[in-house]
Formats: sequence, structure tokens, C-alpha cells
Amino acid sequence: MTFEYTGRLDDGTVFDTSRESVAEDAGLADAMPDREYTPLTVEVGAQQVIEGMDDGLVGLEEGTSTTLEIPPEEAYGEWSEENVQEFQTDELTDTIGQRPEEGGYLEAQNGQQGEIVHVDDENTRVDFNHELAGEALAFDVEIVDVN
Repeated sequence: MTFEYTGRLDDGTVFDTSRESVAEDAGLADAMPDREYTPLTVEVGAQQVIEGMDDGLVGLEEGTSTTLEIPPEEAYGEWSEENVQEFQTDELTDTIGQRPEEGGYLEAQNGQQGEIVHVDDENTRVDFNHELAGEALAFDVEIVDVN
């Protein structure tokens, strides 16, 4: 299935889209100048997208436009303290070659991105929750092709 989409948070903020004009209006195009905006093609049911979108696409026909409302547990999950890890600041400094800074990002060995949320002389806390964890999402979708 191939579809155009625009993803929004509860407050209406656009966080992702396949439409270049929407990206420009939302300021996303400036943040990712090399991104190509094209419809997304997925195999429905193959878990190539978040669960709520996968389920919501089932049975939609070419030409259909709809909004999929997706709760956190069917998107990127709830925010969890378990996904915040603490490291000794000195050891982390040695590992990454510089002192960590709050607001910076760190990539774990498994490729997961984490935001550095606290740094002091002894400890550094890194939040590995997905940036959209805990968020209810809405996706406006338009089905372009069903194959």
C-alpha cells in the first residue's frame, strides 16, 4: 500500500509528513534539507510502521482519506523511567572523548539514541525513551495505491 501522510501531536504540531508543502509550512523542511518527500509504501501487517498505523491501514481502499488516532501504547509506548540510564560522568567522558552536555545526544551500542538529561561531576543521566513516547498521535492519510 502506498499513502501520503501527515503526523500530528495532540496540540496540532506536525512532527512528520510525506508532503513537502506541509513540511515547509511546519518548518520541518528547514530542519531536514536533504529529505525527499514522497508517499510511503509499506506491506500492511508486516510491522513496517507503528502498530496503530499498521492496524488502521487494513482494508483502506485507493483514494480513501482518513485520520488515524493512535494512542501511545500503539505508537511509541509510554514514557518509562526504565529507559533512563545513569552513567559515571568520568567513564562516559572517556568513552565518548568529551564531557557530556545536557541536551546533547548519545548513541548506545545497539544504535538507540538517547538524550542527555542531567550531568554533574559524578553522574550523567541519559533518556533512551523514543522522543514520541507517551504521545497520542494522529495521522492524516490518503491512500495513493493498493497493490
